[in-house]
Amino acid sequence: AAAGLCPCRVLLARRGGALRALGGSVRGLAAGPETHFGFQTVTEAERREKIYQVFESVAEKYDIMNDSMTLGIHRVWKDILVHKMNPSPGTLLLDVAGGTGDIAFRFINYVRSVRERQLQQKLRHHQNLSWQEISESYQEDKSNSLGDSQVVVCDINREMLRVGKQKAQHLGYCEGLSWVLGNAEELPFDDDKFDVYTIAFGIRNVTRIDLALQEAYRVLKPGGRFLCLEFSHVSNPLLSRLYDLYSFQVIPVLGEVIAGDWKSYQYLVESIRRFPPQEELKAMIEDAGFVKVDYENLNLGIVAIHSGFKL
Repeated sequence: AAAGLCPCRVLLARRGGALRALGGSVRGLAAGPETHFGFQTVTEAERREKIYQVFESVAEKYDIMNDSMTLGIHRVWKDILVHKMNPSPGTLLLDVAGGTGDIAFRFINYVRSVRERQLQQKLRHHQNLSWQEISESYQEDKSNSLGDSQVVVCDINREMLRVGKQKAQHLGYCEGLSWVLGNAEELPFDDDKFDVYTIAFGIRNVTRIDLALQEAYRVLKPGGRFLCLEFSHVSNPLLSRLYDLYSFQVIPVLGEVIAGDWKSYQYLVESIRRFPPQEELKAMIEDAGFVKVDYENLNLGIVAIHSGFKL
């Protein structure tokens, strides 16, 4: 059709198209950089808002859905993470995106068991202690069962924190535990503050993973450890196909039946597929400054634990 236009009209048409394209680019810049929300393309600001809404929606049923989606295996994965951490009394832990408290409660239990073993060893090595001295030792241990350990749970979502606090109160966790509203990309903590940083099933929901990793590095003490537990990429082709079938056909249905929320769980499945594979995430952790970075696949890569140190 353009061949039938006079040269001046062709020129004006081209200029108009260029101006419209430029206008579209300017509007895109004004809206902010593009990223993904599951399989949708959105701006970073839109993604943050949508993810906030997802977790606000699922908070009440979050634990029940985790059990349903993973057949309870998520509990084993979290146990493995804390055993890999191997915290000792006095450890200061920051658990990011840990709103419902699963890692925090396991950390407290682990440190308490270490303290109990230390006390028993102490008493075995002092056979001549009187009954009163033994009693005083137990009372001292009971009053300081964490040995000055502390865990700070930091989450960007108020509703997730509210549910976590309710769980803590119901289960009797209060000593050595605090809750902070904060963004993983801009943590509200001083430099060189924590011994360990954990993030379990949270980093794939961070809009700028590179910023979250830089913040993790900043708030850790020299010698501190970074640990990330996250859904990852399955290496076995047959298992991968079965896993995809289960993820896309079953999990959203469970979300609708249990939580009344199909869309949120559809996003969670899609977010797993968009998350960087193991080697790519390892490289990102190294780019943030961590050393001795490695990862351990669990269940053939359905999840992986990445680990690194700040030196």
